[in-house]
Amino acid sequence: MPKRFTCEGVEISPPLRWSGAPHGTKSFALILEDPDAPDPAAPKRVWVHWVLFDLPASATEIVEGASKGKLPPDTRTGKNDRGKTAYGGPCPPIGRHRYFHKLYALDTVLSLSHPTKAELEHAMHGHVLAEAVLIGTYRKGG
Repeated sequence: MPKRFTCEGVEISPPLRWSGAPHGTKSFALILEDPDAPDPAAPKRVWVHWVLFDLPASATEIVEGASKGKLPPDTRTGKNDRGKTAYGGPCPPIGRHRYFHKLYALDTVLSLSHPTKAELEHAMHGHVLAEAVLIGTYRKGG
């Protein structure tokens, strides 16, 4: 991932684009997570960087810096592992980490109040029509 989207840069959210949503899509959800925390050689947990949901079915992108007030209309935010309802850029303490951007097409609008990743996944259960994953990597100082 480019440095600008990380703790060593301006830590703004990256641009993401998609197409081909399945028929019946009512909303999208996005989870950005790092399965290599804290050390890729000995991962102990999945670190959640960003949780979005209720992106409108008409959405086909999230613009660069969307986390700074440019999200699609009606998009809602969940809690990341910093306890914030915002984007938290990559900041791996050691090694090169992988960052999974998971986009879900849902057959419903969820209308939750700042859920964690686990709460969002529970609410999405049985409503996922399709999913896509984009993986980026980052190493501090690299």
